[in-house]
Amino acid sequence: MAETMDLFSLNDSSNDNGVLYVEGKVSTIFFESNDSFYKVILVQVVNTNIEWHEDEMVITGSFGEIIEGNEYKFFGKIVNHPKYGKQFQAHNYENNTPTSENGLIAYLSSDKFPGIGKKTAQNVVYALGTTAINQILNDNNVLNQLGLSKKQSETIVDGIKANNGTEQIIIGLNSYGFGNQIAAKIFNTYKGDTLDILKQNPYKMVEDIKGISFKRADAIAQKNGIAFNDPGRIRAGIITALNQLSIKNGDTYTTTEPLLNMTLDILNNNGYDEVDGELLAKELINLARDEKIVGEDNRIYLSKFYNYEWQIAENIKNLLDYKSNTVFKTEALDKTINQIESKLHINYDESQLNALKRAINSQLFLLTGGPGTGKTTIIKGLVYLFAELNNISLNINDYKEENFPILLAAPTGRAAKKMSESTGLPANTIHRLLGLNSYDNNEVDQELEGSLLIVDEMSMVDVDLFKLLMSSIPNHMKVILVGDEDQLPSVGPGQVFHDLLNSDLIPGIHLNTIYRQDQHSTIISLAHDVKNGEIPNDLVDKKPDRSFINCNSTQMQSVINQIVNKAKQRGFSSNDMQVLAPMYRGESGINHLNEIIQNIMNPKQSDSNDVEFRGTIYRINDKVIQLVNSPENNIYNGDIGRIIEIENGQSSGKDKITISFDQNEVTYERKDWEQFTLAYCTSIHKSQGSEFKMVILPIVPQFDRMLQRNLLYTAITRASEMLIMLGDYSSFIKCIKNNAVNRNTTLGLRIKKVIDKTNKATYHDIDNVYTSHKNKVLTAELINSNSIDPMIGMDGIEPIQFMKE
Repeated sequence: MAETMDLFSLNDSSNDNGVLYVEGKVSTIFFESNDSFYKVILVQVVNTNIEWHEDEMVITGSFGEIIEGNEYKFFGKIVNHPKYGKQFQAHNYENNTPTSENGLIAYLSSDKFPGIGKKTAQNVVYALGTTAINQILNDNNVLNQLGLSKKQSETIVDGIKANNGTEQIIIGLNSYGFGNQIAAKIFNTYKGDTLDILKQNPYKMVEDIKGISFKRADAIAQKNGIAFNDPGRIRAGIITALNQLSIKNGDTYTTTEPLLNMTLDILNNNGYDEVDGELLAKELINLARDEKIVGEDNRIYLSKFYNYEWQIAENIKNLLDYKSNTVFKTEALDKTINQIESKLHINYDESQLNALKRAINSQLFLLTGGPGTGKTTIIKGLVYLFAELNNISLNINDYKEENFPILLAAPTGRAAKKMSESTGLPANTIHRLLGLNSYDNNEVDQELEGSLLIVDEMSMVDVDLFKLLMSSIPNHMKVILVGDEDQLPSVGPGQVFHDLLNSDLIPGIHLNTIYRQDQHSTIISLAHDVKNGEIPNDLVDKKPDRSFINCNSTQMQSVINQIVNKAKQRGFSSNDMQVLAPMYRGESGINHLNEIIQNIMNPKQSDSNDVEFRGTIYRINDKVIQLVNSPENNIYNGDIGRIIEIENGQSSGKDKITISFDQNEVTYERKDWEQFTLAYCTSIHKSQGSEFKMVILPIVPQFDRMLQRNLLYTAITRASEMLIMLGDYSSFIKCIKNNAVNRNTTLGLRIKKVIDKTNKATYHDIDNVYTSHKNKVLTAELINSNSIDPMIGMDGIEPIQFMKE
């Protein structure tokens, strides 16, 4: 492990090579992160090569177990914290174990190494020199030639690892450039084997740890001299390809040809020789045997997606099988609904009454319908109906919030807020409801408590999140899932709501009657025409609430400029209007349109405190959107906020931006600014779960690959009062005609097979298929010509048991 030893020796005090360092005794640990190795400590300075005239210094960085009173040597740089002043930011460190021969002999013969006397310690130090400890940590076989007994060798190795092992692992992780959070994930996964794995097979991290990319592992492997056709590299390439395909297409499985092509694109990169297809086929089989992937018929799954679908199906069956002691009779329901109509000043029609009655007597119920069909009205009615029938007070003050029996949830903060406003009850994001403290949790700690759960905007829920939700629902809880199946599917893999509806095994109702439309409104009728694939005769006609402006990409800037300026003059704020576009790049893309609208709605002032990040200018009062889930801050992907403060540090790296969201305020350091971006124009995907008074919708031929019916439908249904369509007429027509292809998922199939046990899945024999073709090199041509089985030996691995814990 010479490479790792060289990394450590960079920090030897005898070879500083101009690296800034501080040596000293730790007097106080101010702060320790719960989920990483990040610490803030106070050190009594003993020696340093920087200009420092005080006895103590605050040092920050990623450290293992720091012991107060012990001496360490830290390597890094001086930074100027805007609040706490000058600090030493350490990028690495070392425990100040002895480095002289006499010091090492005294150390190894101390009571930390019972049974090792001075003579044995001398033999070790004279043989290995002053770098003995690092040599032993890197490869304990160096002791084999020193004539030590097995017990003596074990005592020395165990003692050094106990006193220096964790520190050296963290030092090694720091040397590879891993940040605090990822370093903690790696260490917690591999513990004492961490550095061996990074040295021998860094690709294993791609399989085991979310957040480690193939590119990162490949860079480490190249540094460590690992061959381009190493089995670990090929396995990581396959896993990466499966992940990328699921993200790109939203599928939960793929087939052989796209997997093969993408894997080879990943592997045959960075100047490497081409990987032989037979080696790829072999590792595909090994991944199946190791239960990392699953083959079924002609489908190939990441094992997590395969398991999620089965687990969801089992949870659904358990809910449907639950026999409630309470079934409400028609007479009682009619009487109670009449009381609710009077209280809420609502008159339900026959279809709405049917929905209320069926939902309240179902353990699991699906409610779907387009805009204006009364979904929100029925949600409110269900809350009041359930409360009346079960003698539940709707006064939240009568309960501790966590014990309130009616739970309301949605995928985004804005959708949850809309539920709360319509019902008068608290509503949460699904993440917050489940108590998820990060966006890559795989399990939920405990079951939900309550009697009724209603989840809105279900079309946005992907298979990962739905699996977590379903696993947290007790069988006795009534569950009502609400959404619009014609909207865009989730950003993440799966098409959960579509699959639930199309299983035809779960009670539900599709609302068709349009209620939310006055005599002057045409937006909702337009949306329903688009949903049905019908081209309205009046698509380009000027209407009281919508219009169409024909223009091309080069004219888009001028047209947007005029529209937004006029809207601003008429009193529309940036919150009232929203520009929605399908793609980020190009003259009509999100990034360019954001710049245009920002300069209209929030132009630069002479005294404005502007900051720049990756080509984007941010100003106070800018409208921004959150791009990732941040449960610890109660902020989620798609939440829209406003910049209320910009704090300039003494270096640009210390700049901070504070954003006010509906829920709370969050301050971001510059390193976290990638978590948000300008929101004057957003993607149509990001707008789901939101409504705006005015929607401006540019559609041009440059968006060709995105032009689908559900995209246009989703965009139109975001407008509550005014819709302005602009761009190319033929592109709008293409959207209407081009019905989106369903994603590759098998959740509906799982539900049918779990509920109907007479249908059994069929699996094939992986070894027989591989053996019969083992002399062939796997290529796309062989697959397409049917010269080789398309599963290339994926059959025969017994599927992972879907109820496995």
